[in-house]
Amino acid sequence: MKAMLPVFCRPLGYVILMLSLFIPFLLVMQGAVTDSNLLFYKECTKLLMMLGALMILLALTKHESPETDRIRVNAMRYAVFFTIIVIFGGMLYRVAVGDLISVDTSSFLTFLIMNIICLEYGIKKVTVDKLFKR
Repeated sequence: MKAMLPVFCRPLGYVILMLSLFIPFLLVMQGAVTDSNLLFYKECTKLLMMLGALMILLALTKHESPETDRIRVNAMRYAVFFTIIVIFGGMLYRVAVGDLISVDTSSFLTFLIMNIICLEYGIKKVTVDKLFKR
């Protein structure tokens, strides 16, 4: 899987993720979030997180190589596997508890975050392997 965004989009994606984590708390403290607009802010936060995660996944790394492309593909495979486990586990939990009201609507966001974790792990693992093979 080839990267499509320039190198600077990777740290920018992390900045967007951090902002999307803290902005809802700041808005609640300001009193901007009410019962009538809670869903709007929740969905906007999810979209910001998805944007940041996609920027991280699709950005070039500093030392891009064909091995990095292979790491991206492997991260995608692992992320699909882990996401299915997480979503299935959540479904089993809701069935066991008998929770009919709550529904998990963030499975794509879960997939993206799992993908980022697997990608970062793969890149750091290759870096450490290269360091100790010298």
